[in-house]
Amino acid sequence: MCEVFGHYLEISDISQEFLIIGFSPSSVSLQQRWRNNGLSANFIADYVTTFFPQMDSKSADSDQLAEIKDAVGFIANELLENAMKFSDQNSQQPIDFQVRLSPENLFFCVENSIVASAVQPFKNYIQKILSVSPEELYIQQVEHNTENETSSRLGYIMMINDYSAQIGWKFKTLKTEPPVMTVTTVVSLGI
Repeated sequence: MCEVFGHYLEISDISQEFLIIGFSPSSVSLQQRWRNNGLSANFIADYVTTFFPQMDSKSADSDQLAEIKDAVGFIANELLENAMKFSDQNSQQPIDFQVRLSPENLFFCVENSIVASAVQPFKNYIQKILSVSPEELYIQQVEHNTENETSSRLGYIMMINDYSAQIGWKFKTLKTEPPVMTVTTVVSLGI
């Protein structure tokens, strides 16, 4: 069974230029893995910018290249952090991350298992993202965060607000006993 939300795209055939990285959620503790998210995101940003050789560091395009690198690093880091944080450690499903390049877009995709108790709250949050203006939702979430010490829930909102990204999600049941479900998040970024 599959459920799709937002601007979900199957990206496997989009481009011949891509990078795929896999992580084992149970090989090291979440805290150890957390430190590696930033390193992985920086690597992905460096990798992607090598495909823009026409933009050298001394040209006017260097600002655009820096913006692309910042966007890639931010989006990759947020996707990896969410995947690590909400992955079902008992499922033994790997976390797969990929970035694909096309002439007009960068596509990010992360697939991870998800703890059963987190599925419905996540779907509810997605519905909120899709039904409220991103600017209004950002303000609401910042106000909520100042009053409560919970997770920030700003990553997806900032992707939409700051980078004009389009995001889609697919929930898929792999097996019912024991229950194993994956969520695939796809982010499309215009370049």
